Amino acid sequence: MKKNVLITWWLGYIGSHAVVEFEKNWYKTVIVDNLSNSSIEALIWIEKILGYKPDFFEVDIRDKNKLEEIFKKYNFDWVIHFAWLKAVWESCLKPLDYHDNNILWSIRLFELMDKYNVKNIIFSSSATVYKEKFVDKNFNWYTENDLTWDCTNPYWTTKFILEQILRDLSIHLKFRVMNLRYFNPIWAHTSWYIWEDPNWIPNNLLPYIMKVAIWELPYLNIFWNDYSTIDWTWVRDYIDVNDLIEWHIKAFQYIEKNNIDLWFFNIYNLWTWKWVSVLEILKTTEKVIWKEIPYKFVWRRDWDLAEVYCNREKAYKELWFKTKISLEESLRNSWKFYNNNK
Repeated sequence: MKKNVLITWWLGYIGSHAVVEFEKNWYKTVIVDNLSNSSIEALIWIEKILGYKPDFFEVDIRDKNKLEEIFKKYNFDWVIHFAWLKAVWESCLKPLDYHDNNILWSIRLFELMDKYNVKNIIFSSSATVYKEKFVDKNFNWYTENDLTWDCTNPYWTTKFILEQILRDLSIHLKFRVMNLRYFNPIWAHTSWYIWEDPNWIPNNLLPYIMKVAIWELPYLNIFWNDYSTIDWTWVRDYIDVNDLIEWHIKAFQYIEKNNIDLWFFNIYNLWTWKWVSVLEILKTTEKVIWKEIPYKFVWRRDWDLAEVYCNREKAYKELWFKTKISLEESLRNSWKFYNNNK
């Protein structure tokens, strides 16, 4: 029998990939999205991939009554919670909006989960919750046991706060929480139908590069070059979104295989263990698409850290999954998306 999975904000970049992969792995997905930061057009592309439309409800999860109607209709086994406002710069301008959206919306959802005894949740968290520290690439990186907090913008703060709320729910209400901390998800689905394609100037690096490559934007802004890194631009780890969602599948299978009945709060870092600077990813893109990407150095943003990468050993040992998609393949998939859809 198929397990019923509620996915919040499914028409977003990562959520749409999750719908496709969970449906392919014999889960029944039920999707809630208010379309405030996404497009119904994504449903068309998902139908092309799957051959059918998943169940979709245009509902704001702050509307507890409408959300409760969905809980009454389906006997959910799991929730995957993606519902976020997530632009760092916007969160600095509108911190109260971000706390209202990301925290209060989530609390309404958690209340209904408790009421209808849906105690299993995968939470879309972030590496940004870690407290900054000096990192030696050869000997030291972030592990799940490192300190969190000290966030540099309201968006990251909401991630941290929701982690603490879910930890409390696991202890006191017996929730079973898979808390997945992402390290820079990127690129397109292998079908080339769904991808991160914002209508405005992108907040993330690869959409920005691609919009410059197709002349939607004149050049890439690189936010300064005075970091103490290999080429003076900041360094990140980028994980292909297809690998990222497969980690979610593995998290489900881990719980089902081990038949875990007790409450828990498990934290996993999800990344590739390969760090890349801004200039390195720019030059790699140029090689893959055979095209020069103009750029210029601009002001340094207050929230940017020099280096963010971590140890993925815990996820690898417990979930038994290794990332498969190389940076070059990810770039090719993204470029094919643009060739198909622009």
